Amino acid sequence: MNQSPNLRSVIKRASIKDIARLANVSHSTVSRALQRSPLVNFKTAEKIRQIAAESGYRPSAVARSLVTSRTHTLGVVVTSIADPFVAEVVAGIEEEANEHDYSVFLADSNADPDREVKVVRSFEERRVDGIVVTASRVGALYAPLLSEMQIPIVLLNNQHPGGEFAHSIMIANVDASRSAIQYLLKLGHRRIAYIGDRFGYSSDSERFGGYRSTLDEAGLAFASELVVHGNGKAEGGVESMERLLDLPSLPTAVFCYNDMTAVGALRAIRNRGLRVPQDISIVGFDDLVLAQYTDPPLTTVRQPKHDMGRLAMQVLLKLLTGADTEQKIKVPGELIVRESAAPPKGVKA
Repeated sequence: MNQSPNLRSVIKRASIKDIARLANVSHSTVSRALQRSPLVNFKTAEKIRQIAAESGYRPSAVARSLVTSRTHTLGVVVTSIADPFVAEVVAGIEEEANEHDYSVFLADSNADPDREVKVVRSFEERRVDGIVVTASRVGALYAPLLSEMQIPIVLLNNQHPGGEFAHSIMIANVDASRSAIQYLLKLGHRRIAYIGDRFGYSSDSERFGGYRSTLDEAGLAFASELVVHGNGKAEGGVESMERLLDLPSLPTAVFCYNDMTAVGALRAIRNRGLRVPQDISIVGFDDLVLAQYTDPPLTTVRQPKHDMGRLAMQVLLKLLTGADTEQKIKVPGELIVRESAAPPKGVKA
């Protein structure tokens, strides 16, 4: 068909009515063909779609939403767009959304529960079809409020221990942290410290729980001085590690709440003239992109961030089709062994 120039010169912004006239079919046939309905003859549908493409036709999202009661838009609430963990999760969400012709609106809650609820409310007012909230800080008081909303909400890595939500994706924190401590024990470490997060998130309590239970099973007495808490950021890792380095008896290994904390710990150890892993071993959690570029490269527990984003989107899409089964999914972590952990001095590998 060689009529593209003519079509474009005659029709500046084609409508379904224009396409129906050019294809000599009804408006409803055009609509069905553009929605790839099997009710339209294959050759007719191909002809209609070719005319639509050559005439520059673009479907109206507003008009479509009026017919289907769907906007084909989704809201994603993140704690901080600067967080490298969030970036990988959102990439997975957007990839899955794009494959199903959904657009994604992104909003930053600044890790503030009140702002998080306000953002979710604003998305509801904008008539998005569904919402994903990553690393949610929303507490138990807000749970009934969110459950009353008329659109599906999926929480990814809910951080509040009191929040009970029907649909969520979480890393299996306890098992993941147990794998890290078991690895350090296998290397020969017996004096293992934990740097947590002082804000009381469920992820911290679960990772600490895995740390504590694994030491208990190994018959090692709990040493409270080996547990300190930062703020989940590199500067908090520096401050926490300095406290551990001031102890009369140093730990031989440190398990960190996340990779950013581990980055700070590495800096503090180096500032004291000590070496990793020769003097102290370090293990992180998350496996951010930067973990493979630290000096030395960081041994860490990998969260499948991209896959978790896709999975959250898949759950949301199921809810949009009418599925109402509770979806609380825990995904396994994976220990990634690099160069920041080794047997303690005097212990052979």
